[in-house]
Amino acid sequence: MTTPEISARRALGACAALLVGALTLTACGGDASADNGDGKGGKDSPRTSVAKIAISAEDGSTDASINATGVKVSEGRLTDVKMTVAGSGQAVPGAISADGSTWKPKEQLERGTKYRIGATAKDADGRTAAANSIFTTVSKDHSFIGTYTPDNGATVGVGMPVSFDFNKAITDKKAVQSHITVSSSSGQQVVGHWFGNQRLDFRPREYWKAGSKVTMRIDLDGVKGAEGVTGVQKKTVTFTVGRSQVSTVDARTQTMTVVRDGRTIKSVPISAGSPQHTTYNGQMVVSEKFTQTRMDGSTVGFGGEYDIPDVPHAMRLTGSGTFIHGNYWYDKGNPPFGRQGTSHGCVGLADVQGAQGDTSAKWFFDNTLVGDVVIVKNSPDTTVSPDNGLNGWNMAWSAWTAGSAS
Repeated sequence: MTTPEISARRALGACAALLVGALTLTACGGDASADNGDGKGGKDSPRTSVAKIAISAEDGSTDASINATGVKVSEGRLTDVKMTVAGSGQAVPGAISADGSTWKPKEQLERGTKYRIGATAKDADGRTAAANSIFTTVSKDHSFIGTYTPDNGATVGVGMPVSFDFNKAITDKKAVQSHITVSSSSGQQVVGHWFGNQRLDFRPREYWKAGSKVTMRIDLDGVKGAEGVTGVQKKTVTFTVGRSQVSTVDARTQTMTVVRDGRTIKSVPISAGSPQHTTYNGQMVVSEKFTQTRMDGSTVGFGGEYDIPDVPHAMRLTGSGTFIHGNYWYDKGNPPFGRQGTSHGCVGLADVQGAQGDTSAKWFFDNTLVGDVVIVKNSPDTTVSPDNGLNGWNMAWSAWTAGSAS
């Protein structure tokens, strides 16, 4: 005999079986519009874009490049890129390439600055992809730069070295030097030499060939120069070597002979250093030119012996203060130029106050390039140190190459 409770249980079991069967039929039947009956790629499940956007600066990074930061896309074209300074929202101008594959800022980024990039792209089927990154560029404390000479586009004399002064001490000299290359159209071998850990000069064995073109490629961006310090520079610099001019100062005869392209073009009387303040011997390179400048003896260890506010036609020969310059005060109690040395170590040429007039000093100034060589001989002083100014020519080639990190 069937009780009411047992009948109720059988009815519930039958209902459950019917429900399971209905669910099973629905699952096995699928969507009639599906492509392959596996539940993938149906019209109601659109595929995502195949365009892949890559932002060079990773989200959250704190050492992004100020030169190489940008956006690339594969299997698609960039449609929009916006870069701003995080916080202020100031827009950073940039441009998408003609083929839509890359975007770059128009100018170098600032160091130690937080930026935001948002980029969108479309694939061949018009499907959109997007990417974003918030990052900070490498800071000044954790990066180094090299102040270099000569400048891009300059025309210089045959003695002009390429010289870098780094603002941080470099411990991995090989890494840094290997990312700076200097080459000449003359085919001359060019070798770098380290003076300490912050200065690196390059020169050939002999003076540059007149008329040659020199190219300096700086690829220091991201190069580790020391623990926690990376480079940020990436550029190419070219300069031209002008005619050859080498002038020789003879401290014994108090004359200077100017030789251009192998021919003597002028000989002028000079006044070199006095017996108490002699002039360095050696090959010195003109590193700066000033139509007029102040010369204060207290800045170079001479106390208050002189302070002249308007020295005319001054051309620097050493970092320690040796110049070849015009002298308008010389004839006050001194014999004519060419008779004796009376300076504090500089080489003086006849001149007038105001840097005007047809004088020996003005002629030499007008006919001198930064990078021209001035050789001093027969002075009772020592030879100038190779790192005192741009004067590495006073070092033997074997010693020069020994100081290379390559």
